[in-house]
Amino acid sequence: MLTRTRRGWELPEARATPEHVFWNRRRILAGMAASGALAGPLLAGVSARAAEDAGIAADLYPVERNPRYPLDRPLTDAELATTYNNFYEFGSHKQIWKAAQDLRLRPWTVTIDGLVEREQVIDAEDLIRRMPLEERLYRHRCVEAWSMAVPWSGFPLRALVEFARPLSGARYLRMETFLDADMAPGQRAFWYPWPYVEGLTMAEATNELAFLATGIYGRPLPKQNGAPLRLVVPWKYGFKSIKSIVRFSFTADRPQTFWSTIAPQEYGFWANVNPEVPHPRWSQAEERPLGRSERVPTLLYNGYGEFVADLYRSLEGEPLFM
Repeated sequence: MLTRTRRGWELPEARATPEHVFWNRRRILAGMAASGALAGPLLAGVSARAAEDAGIAADLYPVERNPRYPLDRPLTDAELATTYNNFYEFGSHKQIWKAAQDLRLRPWTVTIDGLVEREQVIDAEDLIRRMPLEERLYRHRCVEAWSMAVPWSGFPLRALVEFARPLSGARYLRMETFLDADMAPGQRAFWYPWPYVEGLTMAEATNELAFLATGIYGRPLPKQNGAPLRLVVPWKYGFKSIKSIVRFSFTADRPQTFWSTIAPQEYGFWANVNPEVPHPRWSQAEERPLGRSERVPTLLYNGYGEFVADLYRSLEGEPLFM
């Protein structure tokens, strides 16, 4: 007889919020807002006009959930996940969702260049429509020791790599966000190395967990969550998950990333989650899930070690956990 042992981080499907319950809740909240009974931000915390502006390829959502990636905890409330954000292009405070509504999503093009068979520029919506969209339940662990569990919509990063057709000499994937200081006042801060740049090895980029999110909670990504296209690598600290990507460059050289340029002693290239390796200024042993007062233990690789630990077997000399 085959006996299946549940992995330590798994949540039985029965404990995940059913889709019809979530959408019924959203309709109730929307009705309350329309009648003046509810104040404050809703899912995206924006007006109907701004929400429409954020809706790139909105007709594609919701998408089918991939059951391979269950959770070990309930989903984070949508309002919390979309109003407690980092987005340094618009400022450094946690209520950045309001300022981020100035992000202009149309036109939005994505450049694919570097060591590829053919460099190209493609409209973001055209790219999204070419990709195999699905929903995944992932944990998100911020280096600041807070966390959330959310349903991302999007497609495997591996699908973009295959679309780009990199050459054999490509060892890294470099990703870059927009640069527009008139639109994004945070980019006027001269002490930051704009634009925001992140990178992965090709092995990481083609790992099955690496994901490009285009939506959340069954809708297109709100601006503050990185619309129209953001990286999600759930075994790494959140600063690796670059938002609002405009360029994918395949390169032989390791990219110099945004935070490793600013503070290399605190934020490295690898940024894998490890509760036993503290940040220089605080412990990483525990985390605070959004919406909960208690702290919970943090897991090695954020609980995804069975998927990614083998990527790092021969890299013992590297600072893998910062």
